[in-house]
Amino acid sequence: MEGEGSSSSEMEFTEIESSADSLDASAIFHVIKDVFGFVLYMHQQIPSLVPYPSLFIVNVRFSMPFVSELVQVLSITDMSLEFESLQSEYKELEMALRQSELKASSRRNHTNRMRELKHGIRRGEKLMNAVSSFQTALQLIISESPNIQEVILVLGGSPLRPHHVYQLFFSHGKSVPRGGVDFTKSKVAEGLSRKAIRTLISKGAGSGSYPGPSKLFLLVKAPSSLNMPPHFLPKRDFRYSKKIVPLRLRFKCKTQNKEMSSPSHASQTCSSMGLTDSTSDDLIWFQCRHVIKGIAFNTPTEE
Repeated sequence: MEGEGSSSSEMEFTEIESSADSLDASAIFHVIKDVFGFVLYMHQQIPSLVPYPSLFIVNVRFSMPFVSELVQVLSITDMSLEFESLQSEYKELEMALRQSELKASSRRNHTNRMRELKHGIRRGEKLMNAVSSFQTALQLIISESPNIQEVILVLGGSPLRPHHVYQLFFSHGKSVPRGGVDFTKSKVAEGLSRKAIRTLISKGAGSGSYPGPSKLFLLVKAPSSLNMPPHFLPKRDFRYSKKIVPLRLRFKCKTQNKEMSSPSHASQTCSSMGLTDSTSDDLIWFQCRHVIKGIAFNTPTEE
C-alpha cells in the first residue's frame, strides 16, 4: 500500500464504531480536526489554549493509567481570548511608557515585557493562520470528495522522515451524497472524536515526543482527477520510512457492525478495504500544501 511503512499482513487497526448508518462529510471533517489538534497537543506543539473551540483539551499527559476517566473536554476556548488579553496588556504598558514620571527601572521592565508580548502575539497569530488554512483545505477536499477513505497525519521534519504517523481509515456505509456540506459538528462526530482520543491515549500518543518544534503534514487519498493546486498536490508514490510504526484507527458505521462480528473477519476486512478501495477508483495520495509548525511551548530547559 502506498504510504505504508510495513506490509499489509502486519497492519494493525483499532476499530472505532459509530452509532450512525453512515459517516458523512461533516463527521469525517470534525474527527480529523479533533485528532490533529489532540496530536499536536500531546506532542507538545501547541499550548493548552487551542485555536478553535471544537479541539479537545484533555489534561492527561501525566495521568495515562486513568484513561476512561480522563477523556473529557476540560476546557473549550478560543485562543482569541488569550490574544485579547495579551493585546490589552500591551496597550496598557504602551500607555504607561508615555508617562514622563515613570522611573527608569520601570520603563526598562515595561519595554522588556512589551517585547515578550509582541513575540507571543505574533507567534500565536502565525499558528492560528496555519491551523485555519489547514482546516479550510480539509473542508474543501472533503466537499469535493466526501467518500474519503484514508488520511495520514505526519508529525516530523518532512512527510518522508516522520517522527510519528497517524493513519485514519473511514468506512462510510451507506452512499454519501455530494453537494453542499454542512460542517456543523453533530453528536455522531463528537462521539467518534471522544472514542478516537480515548484510543490515542490508550495507545500512548505523545509519550515519545521530540523536544523542539515539529511540523504536521496532512495527506489524503482521493481520486487522481482531483485538481486543487492551491491546497493539495498529488503524491502518487508517497511512502514514509519503514522504520516508523504508524498508529492506525479505522472508523466504521453501524451498518457494518453485524458483518464484522468476529475479530478475524474484522481484521481481514480492514486489510482488504485498505488495499482494494485504494486502487478501485484510481485513488492516489494528495499532500496538503498547508503545514502546521508547532510552537513547542513546553520544551525543557537546561538547569
